[in-house]
Amino acid sequence: MPLASRVVVVASNNEHKIREIKEILNGFEIKKASDVINDFEVEETGSSFCENAYLKAKALSKYTNDIVLADDSGLEVFALNNEPGIFSARYAGSGDDKENVEKLLKNLQTIDDKTARFVCCMAAIAGDKVIQKEGYVYGRLIDKPIGSNGFGYDPVFVPEGYDKTFAQMPAKIKNSLSHRKAALFKIKRALEDIL
Repeated sequence: MPLASRVVVVASNNEHKIREIKEILNGFEIKKASDVINDFEVEETGSSFCENAYLKAKALSKYTNDIVLADDSGLEVFALNNEPGIFSARYAGSGDDKENVEKLLKNLQTIDDKTARFVCCMAAIAGDKVIQKEGYVYGRLIDKPIGSNGFGYDPVFVPEGYDKTFAQMPAKIKNSLSHRKAALFKIKRALEDIL
């Protein structure tokens, strides 16, 4: 089925995420889930980032004929058996960024190896095509939050080759490194191929 528009509806209402996607997926009109349905909520029952991203994209595709895009992303700390992983957003149980970071830092207190990576899996449904792409950014965690930009675990994550946390970096620099950008660029290329 040919796609008539370059409208992408994102399975999220998170303003930080929407802004990041708009900056990277330029050339597309980006809408958020609430533009097509009120109270869009999907239970993330998948066992991987890609399964959760697909669940969200599939659920949203029932409400629009536009391209839908969903992601699931999080932080994997190697010394913690890849925790918080798919539970990154609700690691402390509350969904509060500050509490999630506090729990993570508490769990890392006695651990020397603080290497970690951010993972993002993007799932797009465009007509009858399903596209899934992953992106990563590797780095290390620090002992206390620094910086006020970004969200989630950004204040405690220092990407490889840098001495500042994601939360200390201007959005332009962070986006040039981000796991979401890496996955989005792959999605963008795939969408351009079918449009």
